[in-house]
Parts: sequence; C-alpha cells; structure tokens
Amino acid sequence: MKILVFSDIHGCASACEKALNQYVSRNCDMMLILGDILYHGPRNNIPENYNPKAVVSMLNPLADKIMACRGNCDAEVDQMLLEFPVMADYVLVNDCGTKIFATHGHIYSPSKLPPLAGNGVFLYGHTHIQELIKGDPLTICNPGSISIPKNGQKPGYAVWDNGNLEVFNF
Repeated sequence: MKILVFSDIHGCASACEKALNQYVSRNCDMMLILGDILYHGPRNNIPENYNPKAVVSMLNPLADKIMACRGNCDAEVDQMLLEFPVMADYVLVNDCGTKIFATHGHIYSPSKLPPLAGNGVFLYGHTHIQELIKGDPLTICNPGSISIPKNGQKPGYAVWDNGNLEVFNF
C-alpha cells in the first residue's frame, strides 16, 4: 500500500492543494492526516491562504481515501464539517505485517510512546519539525507541517510505500 502522510494543514488551502497534488502525482492509495486540519490554533500565526472551508471542500470528496487522527487544534465542530473520522487520538494501520501507529503528537510522542509490540512505525506531527529515524525495532517519523514548518524547515510530508518510509519537502 502507498500512503501519503502529512500533518498540520491548519486551514491553509494552498498547502492542502500541494499535498493533494502529491497524492495524485505519487500514485498513492490512501492519505494519512496526522491532525490539526482546519484551525490554526492560538499559538500559530494565521497561515497564508487560510481558508478552512476550502480545505473541507478539497478533502471531503476524497473521504474514502483518508485516515485521520485528532490534533490538539481539532474540535467537534470540525468533525461536523468533515466527512471522514477525525476525532480519534490515533489510527492503527497494518500493512503487510508492519504495524503503523499514527497520532498527532500531543498525547503520544517519541518521549512518551504508546504501548507497541514488536517491529513497527510510529508517525506523529504536532512539532512542525520533520524527522525520520529508521530504527530496529521501531521507526519514528514526523513528516513536518505542510503549512507552518518550524526551525527554518520547508513544508514537508512523508510517503509510506510497501514497507519503505521516506520524507520529502515541497
């Protein structure tokens, strides 16, 4: 399975459009959104091209291709607009025997891992800082933020492709 992984849209329509373009151009089967979809949050500046309604309009037609978890800026009102589940604290995916635990990062993080058994992948967002640590038995990845990257990084995302995980920038 090929999965586009991204996080922290924060209502930025142009960033969402770039992510969806990657979904198409990379021939992905699914999208995994690691939270903070519509609202920018009180700690962030309003992102350029902030338009949560446009983000909803872009994502809802692809609802059957989206797996998502709740970020610290996501609320019940967001779920009322989005046509795919967004209120779970994490998403579990099993791809050909590899367990993927996906979360936003404000509850579970590399310093506070969930109970994981065996080999696997831990995906998180929240920090807006891209990282990929390929380890044994656990690979840890933050795709970065597609809208408000921090530490001078470029907007980023990751792709899970049949057991291989890589990070990219726009």
